[in-house]
Amino acid sequence: MKTIALEAFQGLNILLMDKAISDLEIKLMAARAERETVMKDTIISEDLKNVELTSRRKYLMVIGINTAFSSRKRRDSVRATWMPQGEKLKQLEEERGIIIRFVIGHSSTSGGILDKAIEAEESMHGDFLRLQHVEGYLELSPKTKTYFATAVSLWDAEFYVKVDDDVHVNLATLGMTLAEHRKKPRVYIGCMKSGPVLARKGVKYHEPEYWKFGEVGNKYFRHATGQLYAISKDLATYILINQDVLHKYANEDVSLGSWFIGLDVEHVDDRRLCCGTPPDCEWKAQAGNICVASFDWKCSGICRSVERIMEVHERCGEDKNALWTANFVQTTRSSSSGKIHMRVQA
Repeated sequence: MKTIALEAFQGLNILLMDKAISDLEIKLMAARAERETVMKDTIISEDLKNVELTSRRKYLMVIGINTAFSSRKRRDSVRATWMPQGEKLKQLEEERGIIIRFVIGHSSTSGGILDKAIEAEESMHGDFLRLQHVEGYLELSPKTKTYFATAVSLWDAEFYVKVDDDVHVNLATLGMTLAEHRKKPRVYIGCMKSGPVLARKGVKYHEPEYWKFGEVGNKYFRHATGQLYAISKDLATYILINQDVLHKYANEDVSLGSWFIGLDVEHVDDRRLCCGTPPDCEWKAQAGNICVASFDWKCSGICRSVERIMEVHERCGEDKNALWTANFVQTTRSSSSGKIHMRVQA
């Protein structure tokens, strides 16, 4: 009996040592990939000038707002509503540990009029993350991959968020929602869906690789809808390390979901990340269940967001002081409190 117990104890020690070595190898690969990315992409953005790779500050979340060259009015509408500006943006980083940047690459004509317009806007607001990526509607999957790889290289955060520039966000509610999952190593948070794989050419969201998903008419695997989702640091690091071999499908939200297939990842389906615009989000706010994000499904964002986002902000926005007083320390809340309600779907 003593021999069996000793062998079991030795076996347990070996397993623990193997796990420790594996964890160290992952961290070492992440550090190497991070260094190579920063050394290779020396002109990603001005943010690189402020990065100290040896001792970086820990942030709660990095929020990347996906935008395009033609979306200046959308960006200004976001700046006028839920995104702090100027000193408040710096204060948000220093006091609340929240980084927010509009995410955009470069035009196909390097240094052309489109790039110069973004540079002028950046000098005015200082709220861009420029990627080593050529912009294009059919290039959203590689842009998403480059965003996460770049963001995790620049900032050491617990969560990395992607949101579209025609979506309304309540930042304090988002922070408290993510804080619920701080102790989970690999978590993928969003409104999970399983839409149809569209095989017919010429239709919106056509999937050229439809045949990979079985018979015509099949649905995709579960993945977070693209308007807003968040991933933990381990998953962002995984994207950084494996960016050269991650496959890109036609739709960026499908691509992201595919990268986590086969990994030990917890999918969190939180419907407060996809509320409708008023009256939906307004009724929920009045009931004490403030939405994280609001948009119109039929438009994939807020319909006519430049004209309507202020109305959504006024009717569905959290208290103006919520962002500065919110407690982002992990707590447990019951759904009956009206604060956080989520359904976990593996």
